[in-house]
Amino acid sequence: MNLKSTIPKNSSKLENILIIGNGGRENSLAWIIQKNELVQKVFLIPGNAGSERINKCTRIKIDINNRKELVEKLDTLKIDLIIIGPEIPLANGLADFLRKNNFKVFGPGKDGAKLEYSKSWAKEFMQDANIPTANFWKVNSLEEAKKIINASPIPLVVKVDGLASGKGVFIPDSKDECLRAAELIFNGKFGKSGNVVVLEEKIQGPEVSVFILCDGKRYILLPSAQDHKRLNERDKGPNTGGMGAYSPAPLLTENCLNRIIQEIIEPTMDELNKKNIDYKGVIYFGLMITESGPKVIEYNCRFGDPECQTIMPLMNKNFVFLLEKCAMGNLTGQEIIDTSDKVSGCVIATSQGYPQEYKTGFPIKIGKIDSSNCQIFDSGTSLNKNGELLTDGGRVLSIVCQDKNFDLVFEKAYKNLKEINFDGMYFRNDIGHQVRKNFSREN
Repeated sequence: MNLKSTIPKNSSKLENILIIGNGGRENSLAWIIQKNELVQKVFLIPGNAGSERINKCTRIKIDINNRKELVEKLDTLKIDLIIIGPEIPLANGLADFLRKNNFKVFGPGKDGAKLEYSKSWAKEFMQDANIPTANFWKVNSLEEAKKIINASPIPLVVKVDGLASGKGVFIPDSKDECLRAAELIFNGKFGKSGNVVVLEEKIQGPEVSVFILCDGKRYILLPSAQDHKRLNERDKGPNTGGMGAYSPAPLLTENCLNRIIQEIIEPTMDELNKKNIDYKGVIYFGLMITESGPKVIEYNCRFGDPECQTIMPLMNKNFVFLLEKCAMGNLTGQEIIDTSDKVSGCVIATSQGYPQEYKTGFPIKIGKIDSSNCQIFDSGTSLNKNGELLTDGGRVLSIVCQDKNFDLVFEKAYKNLKEINFDGMYFRNDIGHQVRKNFSREN
């Protein structure tokens, strides 16, 4: 993809960039940003063991909650642009604080982050804006949940209202499973995030992820992607933070995308403006393409993970200018991202037991990788005192490849995965099954 926009005339220097976060998403952002020749240094707080393998990148050990120390450090480093990756610091108002201290920040304030950190608020937001979504009930107690579940003719989706690291959505096949999910949440499985529960009607159709970059008034559409949330092949098992993705998503026809823009994206922007929310950052639309048209499943106030790892290699070196223009409220509306003939795919390798309990600290062995149009973005990794790479999370790393078609992309990704090994390593073999022409369940 080639950004037609060139260096903004009113752009200040972009020598020192800070990315906050420690996952594969942040590493992929660092990887694309360092490609710009104006960028001298990319700092990551805290980053992970893979961050410093990326050109120009340095990790910083500092507690972002110690805000006085953080500002002093950023002033010393002469940071020109800050990108906040994860949802928790956004929900805690870090972007607001940094803006008040005269930093340029890509990431919404606490008011905009509410799109993600309160599912009930987001559903009411959609209702106010007449945005298509599933019918829902906001409940504050297990007794209230039981009444609605028992009265429903079909099983309902059960969602934790607050942040739950992508693990707070239950899609039951029976009322008993609905009741057990509600009990689990109200009995404290997710702490305060589960004080409120959202029950939703179950809608049917393929899911797709759509992203826009916003400057408060205008937006730019990024390539679409399809995530694979379920742990196991054939899209079975519990929801995870994501087991793999591909981009762009062929199921989005031009007509469907136009409907999404007219019925979902533009009403979202209008409603944010109506509520005086100056949203400078990315909005992730988790959509389901139903028989009656696209509907919103959820919003995120950040780049998806693993969608971000999948999309970033399709961007070019000027991508950082778009982030800066959004941070400054300077989009012109003329910026265009051209689609190239390349497609991208990502497969996540996880620790055994994820998304439930898992052990870490296992050495990671990496053999001969075909690095042509292929990246490894660490997610949950660390180094021991001898400098050996160890597992340090549920999702350990992602293999991302690009080529002229999805068959070639995933052939290379799975070939490279054979060169990586750690105790308990798990990955799905069917990522991208929807778009791999040579894929069969017998593979």
